[in-house]
Amino acid sequence: MPAETGLLLKLAKLYGIQTAYYGSDHKRNPAQAESILAILKSLGAPTVSWSDLQSAYQARREWIWRKIIEPVTVVWDGNLDSVTLRLPESIYEGQCIIRLVLEDGTHVTQQVSLCDIPVKQLTEMEGATYYEKNLALKKKLPYGYHHLKIETRGYHAETLILSAPLRAFAPSKDERTWGVFLPLYSLHSKQSWGAGNFSDLQALTDWVGNLGGKTVASLPLLATFLDKPYEPSPYLPVSKLFWNEFYIDITRVPELSLCPEAQKLITSSMFQKSIQSFEQADLVDYYRLMVLKRSILERLSRHFFSTNSSRYRNFSQFLTHHPELEQYARFRAVMEKQNKTWRKWQNRLKSGNLKAGDYDKETMQYHLYVKWLAQEQLQDVTQHASRRGMCLYLDLPLGTHPDGFDTWHYQNIFINGVSVGAPPDTVFTRGQNWNFPPLHPDKIRETGYAYVIAYLRHHLQYAKVLRIDHIMGLHRLFFIPEGLKSSQGMYVQYHPEELYAILSIESHRNHSIIVGEDLGIVPREVPATMDRHGIRRMWVMHYELAGNNKAQLSSPKLHSVASLNTHDMPPFASFWTGQDIIERKRMAIISTAVANKEKVSRTITKQKLVAFLKKRRLLKGHNTISSILKGCLNYLATSRTQLLLINVEDLWLETHTQNIPSTTTEHPNWRRKARISLENFCQTPQITTILREINQLRSDEGTKHGTREAKKRDPT
Repeated sequence: MPAETGLLLKLAKLYGIQTAYYGSDHKRNPAQAESILAILKSLGAPTVSWSDLQSAYQARREWIWRKIIEPVTVVWDGNLDSVTLRLPESIYEGQCIIRLVLEDGTHVTQQVSLCDIPVKQLTEMEGATYYEKNLALKKKLPYGYHHLKIETRGYHAETLILSAPLRAFAPSKDERTWGVFLPLYSLHSKQSWGAGNFSDLQALTDWVGNLGGKTVASLPLLATFLDKPYEPSPYLPVSKLFWNEFYIDITRVPELSLCPEAQKLITSSMFQKSIQSFEQADLVDYYRLMVLKRSILERLSRHFFSTNSSRYRNFSQFLTHHPELEQYARFRAVMEKQNKTWRKWQNRLKSGNLKAGDYDKETMQYHLYVKWLAQEQLQDVTQHASRRGMCLYLDLPLGTHPDGFDTWHYQNIFINGVSVGAPPDTVFTRGQNWNFPPLHPDKIRETGYAYVIAYLRHHLQYAKVLRIDHIMGLHRLFFIPEGLKSSQGMYVQYHPEELYAILSIESHRNHSIIVGEDLGIVPREVPATMDRHGIRRMWVMHYELAGNNKAQLSSPKLHSVASLNTHDMPPFASFWTGQDIIERKRMAIISTAVANKEKVSRTITKQKLVAFLKKRRLLKGHNTISSILKGCLNYLATSRTQLLLINVEDLWLETHTQNIPSTTTEHPNWRRKARISLENFCQTPQITTILREINQLRSDEGTKHGTREAKKRDPT
């Protein structure tokens, strides 16, 4: 290995870059030097060419050792035993003042003689000597966010202490429950103007609750760009901190009854014709429907801000509790006035210095108002569900739109010049580029994970079950340098223990269960870490069948969420008929040879599944799609898994997929409406009968399990 290459790999390691990875084919994929240099530069390494490597390596080592204490320290179960100090020679034997400041403001101060602490490690660098010592503290801390401050001879250092339960929140009772999944945009009723809204979501929870279910799941409900730039994907939100006004049920907004102008517009023949056209369409027309909704919401906003409303106090309290909302509203208003994304703004605006003349006041007020309405209505849904003993299962996306509010407002913690994606695999042979920027592993630590904590709290205020999209991202993300192919990307490591600690703290504070999406290429350490910290895993039959060469199908674990498929997979009927293979071949995602190979493999898989269901006496009558679907659902219903999620569309044998990863114009991702309306499927005997049977099976299994556990505790 040339000396320069060896130095490059050593520098990459200091920045947390994995210089090789194992793909889905279990082959080792070494990184290319061009990719390493590009990612190093994006992370802030002072590297432009090979000649800079030595100085960059020395600078990184010095940066590491000059930190007297790490910016973040994890304390599991409140046991603060010690912290590691790195001390230059000038102070390693001096006096040190330690100040522990708890989250509630109380603090403890003590003086420590550093000369009494033995040296753990000594490092010499560029003529300077650094001493590593373990400072023993032996303190029991309450759970939460605390600060340890160190002062000695003019040096000041501080670490954020994450005092967390080892395991995330879990209910005290192991209840076997079930729920349904359907994207909210896809759900539609006679009252929803052609796309689902928060009232539809509430009606869905009522229906599921009446059948005995406990959970309703949907895709991310965050704000998206529905004007310019147009991007309806729920996984590329404008911000992770605010809900989507697209889902507001305008007929339930209190201001509507007080605003004659808005009432007149809604009842006009032109407006009603537009609504009718949206309702009759098979796809959601986000852009035109949002234009229609906004025409009403703008009038309601003007009315609200022009009158001394009794609701203004609630609005003011909302602003007080969401201080970033005003900056968000200004950001959106400036975008509309500039008619371009923030990266093309002049430097003053780009840096966040917005003034009153930079935007239209009414536009800014509109964005404040609709975010408040969205919060109100989602809150109503969750409170209504809670009163019925039900909960929402929300989805936290991995990324955010590259031109969105979060990347502008938190510019210092997002990385430019790279995007996140996935390496090539057997399905996506060219890899995937998800087109959003990653968070900087160092800078999110230096800011105390403030952004991460904020978006978690935003979701957990309403989600009693929260799915973390691509939980492998807590460990590492696949960085793709700008201008290079997805196959030329590399993994960059994060600090998983710190992120799991935050998840644990916030889940306990909100009594919410955390689920990790652990599908795809999963490093060996991820499942073990999830289990250690009480993060629920996902069991998806589609995945289990794909990787199973045996006649026996594995059983979902107790602390897991089980389902037949996900939103990124074909519905059961499409899988069974092979429609998904035909569709991917048509879009050139797979070749004819691969498609033929998949068809053969699928036939064998189906034969094994039928044999398995018959052996379990779960398949009744002829081997129709309906009977096999019911057999699969009954298998999951009788399993140990605590939560079974059922895709509503599977119940009427839908064959069209909601989303096909790595497609754009080839498929109407995130736009397809449910073929059957809310009113109709709630009254369809075929559907309600299946769900009632599942509810009975879940209840019977729960009773059996309770009896078994009781016998274990009292054998007599």
